Amino acid sequence: MSVFAKAKASRSARAVLSGAALVGVSALLLTACSSGGGEAASPSASETAAAGDALPIKAGDRALDLKIGTILPQSGTLAFLGPPEEAGVALGATEVNDAASGLNLEVIYRDSGDTTTDTATVSVTDLLSQDVSAIVGAASSGVSFTVIDQITGAGVVQFSPANTSPDFTTYEDKGLYFRTAPSDLLQGEVLGTQIAEDGNSTLGLLVLNDPYGTGLAAATKEAFEAAGGEVVVEQQFNTGDSNFDAQLSAISAAKPDAVAVITFDEAKVVVPALVGSGYPGDKLYFVDGNLADYSADFAPGLIAGSKGTLPGPKLEDDFRERLLTADPALTDFSYGPESYDAAVLIALAAYAANSTDGTEIAKYLQQVSGGTGDGTKVTTFEEGAKLLAEGKQIDYDGASGPVTFDENGDPTEATIGVYEYGADNKYTRIN
Repeated sequence: MSVFAKAKASRSARAVLSGAALVGVSALLLTACSSGGGEAASPSASETAAAGDALPIKAGDRALDLKIGTILPQSGTLAFLGPPEEAGVALGATEVNDAASGLNLEVIYRDSGDTTTDTATVSVTDLLSQDVSAIVGAASSGVSFTVIDQITGAGVVQFSPANTSPDFTTYEDKGLYFRTAPSDLLQGEVLGTQIAEDGNSTLGLLVLNDPYGTGLAAATKEAFEAAGGEVVVEQQFNTGDSNFDAQLSAISAAKPDAVAVITFDEAKVVVPALVGSGYPGDKLYFVDGNLADYSADFAPGLIAGSKGTLPGPKLEDDFRERLLTADPALTDFSYGPESYDAAVLIALAAYAANSTDGTEIAKYLQQVSGGTGDGTKVTTFEEGAKLLAEGKQIDYDGASGPVTFDENGDPTEATIGVYEYGADNKYTRIN
C-alpha cells in the first residue's frame, strides 16, 4: 500500500504531530514529544516564516558561487546507499549549473562511514575548513547525531536525504537541519500494519541498537499491536557485532509468524542464518536500511515472497535515466530522488536569499518548498530560478514528492512504498 501523510509541528514548542498515516482501513494520528527542560529556545528563522509571512524575494540577476559538501556512505554498513545518493546530488548540481541562472554550484564529496568510525567527523571538519554553506548527509541517523552539533554550530545547513529517526524533529539545531526523508513513525506504521494485514499474529524483531533501529522498531511494534498482533520477541545488537547466534536463537525459540529485520548491511549475515535454521524466507520483512539487491549475496529463492518498506514515491523512468547519466553503474536507486531534491532545494534557497551564507539559506528552505503556504509550483531548479529572479514566490515539488517542509525541517507529505522480493532476490514495488 502507498501512504500519504501530512504533519505540522513547532521547534520552539518542542512537540510534534508526526503524521497522519492512512493504512488500509485505519487512520491513526501518531504523536511524539521530546523531553522538556532548559531555557526556551528563541524562534528560528523558519518558524518566523511559517507564521504565513513569507520572506521577500529580491528581483534581479544573481552572481553566486555556492559550495556544498556531502557526507554520504562510501564505506560502512550503509555503503550500498552511497552511489544512488551521490548520483542524486551530482545530477542536481549538473542541472543547477546547466540552468545558467547566475548561481554556480560546486559539490565536494566525502565519506560518512558508519558509527564504528570517526569518518564523518573527519569529513565534516574538512568540509567546514573549505567554507561550505551546506552539507548533504549523513544517510545514517546515528552518524548524523555525531556531527549535527558540529555542522549547525558552524552556521552551516545540514540536509539529510535519508535520516528517519523521530528524534531529529525536536532536536535543537538552530533551525539549520532539514531532511527529505519522513520520520520512521510513518514507516513503522506502514510496516507494522502490512505485517498484520498479511495474516501474521505474532512478530519477532531483530533490531540495530541505534536511533534508527530502536525508533523504527518501536513504531513497528506499536502499529502491529494496534492491529491486534503480538510482538513475542525483540532482540538487539550493536553496530560492529559479527556474531548474532544469541539473538537468532532467541527468535527461533519464540517461533513468531514473521520477523522484521531492522538492520543495515548486517542483513547479509542474519538473513541466511535465519532461513538456514528453518525459518521461512517469505516471512521476513525488510526496511529501508537493508532493502537491497541480494541477487549476488543469497542463494536463488532464499527470500522469495518476503517484503519490505522504503520511503519515496515510485521511481519514474525519466528520473531513473537521468540518475544513470550521473552514475551509469547504478543498480540501486534508493534515496537518489531525496538526494537530488536536497541539492536543488539548497540551491533554490540560496537563490531566493541571494546569499551563500548557511543561516540565510536556512531561512528560505521551508519557503521555497511551499511550506509557508504560497508560491507557484515548480519542478526544476531552472523554473524556480526564473520566477525568483522576478521576485516571485515558488513551491518546489521534486523527484521525491511535494516535500513541503514544516517548521522542524521535516517533510509534511511523504509516501512509503511496499516491495516484494522475487526468486532472483531482487525487489520490486507492489503498490
